[in-house]
Amino acid sequence: MARRLRFNLNLLTTVLGVIVLLLGLLCLYAVMNGSKPETQPTANERAVRQVREQRGAGFDVRYAEAGRGRAVCGYAGSRTGDAAVKAGGIDAVAFVSRPNRILFADDPLPVEFREMQQRFCPGFLANPIAPVS
Repeated sequence: MARRLRFNLNLLTTVLGVIVLLLGLLCLYAVMNGSKPETQPTANERAVRQVREQRGAGFDVRYAEAGRGRAVCGYAGSRTGDAAVKAGGIDAVAFVSRPNRILFADDPLPVEFREMQQRFCPGFLANPIAPVS
């Protein structure tokens, strides 16, 4: 019985050693062939993507500033300057972008927007000043 157990342990040790060597070679191959982890987009790139997903391809980020953590606060507006977008002479809407969410000042959740804006961008002016005519 002892001899049989010892044979199984030797076989197990050999098999595990071969597996470790194969995994090491696989890692070496990945490193040598330039396999790199996917880079995360910057906060500004993420905000541009979120604005276009929510508002459409005709919207751009007009101004953005870094907030606390990974937040970005800024203004987004239509590229064409449509009259429908211009509300009271203001052709931009404030937003707060987080990694998994974006909220706009004109969303149906104004209290949640204000809370996010105060938490992540306390010095950010949420309502741009309308031009004087």
